[in-house]
Amino acid sequence: MDSNRFKLLLLGGAIRLYFSQTSLASLIGNRVEFATPLNSFKRLQEGVFLLQQGVDPYSGDLVHESPLLLKALSYILINCAQVLPLLYILFDLCTATLLYLLSNTFVKQKLQQQKGECKEYAKDTEELQYNDEDKSTIPELVLLAYLFNPLTIMSCIGLTSTVLSNFLLALILYSMVKRQLLISIVVLAFETVRSLYPFVLIAPLILLFARRSIPMAIAIFMIFVTSCFAVAGANFLIMNSWNYLDGTLGFIFYFRDLQPNIGLFWYFFTEMFEHFRTMFLITFQLNATVLYLVPLSLKLRKEPLLLATVLIALMAVFRAYPSLGDVGFYLALLPLWRRCWKFMAHGFVVFAFFLITLSLMGAFWHLWIYAGSANANFYFGATLAFSTGQIFLITDLLFAHVKREFCLYNGQKIMIDGEEARILLE
Repeated sequence: MDSNRFKLLLLGGAIRLYFSQTSLASLIGNRVEFATPLNSFKRLQEGVFLLQQGVDPYSGDLVHESPLLLKALSYILINCAQVLPLLYILFDLCTATLLYLLSNTFVKQKLQQQKGECKEYAKDTEELQYNDEDKSTIPELVLLAYLFNPLTIMSCIGLTSTVLSNFLLALILYSMVKRQLLISIVVLAFETVRSLYPFVLIAPLILLFARRSIPMAIAIFMIFVTSCFAVAGANFLIMNSWNYLDGTLGFIFYFRDLQPNIGLFWYFFTEMFEHFRTMFLITFQLNATVLYLVPLSLKLRKEPLLLATVLIALMAVFRAYPSLGDVGFYLALLPLWRRCWKFMAHGFVVFAFFLITLSLMGAFWHLWIYAGSANANFYFGATLAFSTGQIFLITDLLFAHVKREFCLYNGQKIMIDGEEARILLE
C-alpha cells in the first residue's frame, strides 16, 4: 500500500475516533438498525460481567455472544474499557486493509486469466475486460467504499460485534484469493459456530480448492466439520457446559427474540400462530441458508469470489438478526465487479430505495415508539422496501455478470435480421 492509501486509512480511523467520542456513539449503540440481540455491546458487557462473577451468561436470554469472544474481551472491558473504541476502530481498519489487498490480488488473477482466454474474446469487448488501470482503481474503490460508508462507520462507533464479523469475513475472502485453505477453513469454522449462517461459504471454498475433485471436496468438508467441533470444544472448555450452544446457535435458529430489526423475521413471527411457527421457522431458515446455495454454486462455479459475495449479500438480507453493518460490508465488495457495471440497469432504483427507506426507518421508529402515532406496519414497510432494494441489487449484479460473460465471447453487438439484438431476462 502506498502513502495515499495509508492517508485514507488514517482519515477513516480519525472519522471513527471523532464520532466515537460524541453522543452519536451511544445513540447508534441503541438503534435497532445497527444493534441486534446478537451484536449489541450492552449485551456483550452483561455477558462479560456474568462470566467474571462465575454465573453462566447463557442461563438467561440476554447474552448470545461466543464464549471465546467473551473471554477474549473480558480483560479489556474490566481493566481498560476506555481503549475499547480504539480496538474496534483497529479491527475496522484491518478489515479495510484486507479488502484492499484481496482486491489487488483478485485483479491480478483476473488479468492473468484473461491472457489465456483473450484469443476467444470478441473484438469489441475491450471495455468489458480488466486492464492495468484496474490494479489501482478497483482496490482504491473497495477501500473507499468500506472506509467511508456511513453504514460501516456507524456500526463501528456503536461498538457492535458486526465489526468483528466483517473482519473475519474479510479474512476468509482474503485467504481464498491467496489460496490459503487452512486459514480459510479455521476462520470460517469460528464464524460459523459464532453466527451460524456463514457455513454456506464452504461452497465457494470447495469450488476454489477442490477443482472438480470429489475426494478433495469431501476432505475439505470434513476438515471444516472437524474445525467446527474443535471451536465448539474450545467454547466448552471455557464454560464447562454445553448451554452456550442453545444460547448462541439455538437462539439464532429458533428466533426467540422478536425485537424489531431491518430483517423479515420479526414482524412475521410476531403475527404467527404458535402451531404454525415450526414449519415457517424451518422455511425462513432454509431461505436464509441453503435454498439458493446449489443453483448459485452451479451457475457461478467458475467465479468462487462472486459466489461468496452473493451469499454474503443474501445472508445480510435473509438472516434472522441482520444489521446495517452487514449491508455495508457487501456493498464494499461491489467495485470488484466494476466490469459488470455497464450491464447493471437498476442502479438508480436501488439508490432511491436505499436513500428513502433508510430515511424512513428512523422517522417511522420515532412515530411508532415515541410519538405513538404509527404502528409496527409503518416500520416493517420501510424495512421490507429496504430488503426489496437489496434483492434488486443482488439480481442486477448476477444478471450483469451473465450478460458480460455472454458479450465477451459473442460481442456486444449481435445482429439478427439486420437489427441489433437485445439480451433479455426471461
